Amino acid sequence: MSASEKKLYLTFDDGPLPTVTPHVLSILKQYNAKATFFCVGDNVSKHPQEYAQLLNEGHAVGNHTMHHIKGWKTGTNTFLDNVEQCRKVIESHLFRPPYGRIKGKQINALKDKYTIIMWSLLSLDFEKNLNIKKALANLKRKTKAGSIIVFHDSIKAEKNLKEILPQYLQFINAQGFNCKVL
Repeated sequence: MSASEKKLYLTFDDGPLPTVTPHVLSILKQYNAKATFFCVGDNVSKHPQEYAQLLNEGHAVGNHTMHHIKGWKTGTNTFLDNVEQCRKVIESHLFRPPYGRIKGKQINALKDKYTIIMWSLLSLDFEKNLNIKKALANLKRKTKAGSIIVFHDSIKAEKNLKEILPQYLQFINAQGFNCKVL
């Protein structure tokens, strides 16, 4: 497999946040890795400096709704309105539903405007009692060219993220993978 084929796609959900996102950007810069950040519109509105920083550093962004609402538990019109509110602060053709939960009607209404991006690997960084060693071993075992890995630049994930992300980036660099934006 050539180096050009060894692409991975790191993604981060829920930010930007001033206490987490700059740290994530610092780690990514250390490893010369680019990522796609699926941002919550409300967080972008509250933290424009962090949002500008991730764009200025060459990362991509996607819509993650205005208020991080669950598609399965929200009426289609309300959900679509929330996506549209987010679109006003985030210009992107990429969309990821919070929690990966979305109804068929919502998909049908969004698919002409957005590329809906899910993931192939979940870091589980949001788990309160995460066994970092096991989570990292799982990521390493399942990583392959083309993988879309989801992390979270959120308060809930911060402790685990700070530990697992640098170790994972070390691993993928050693394996010759390149992190690209979607």
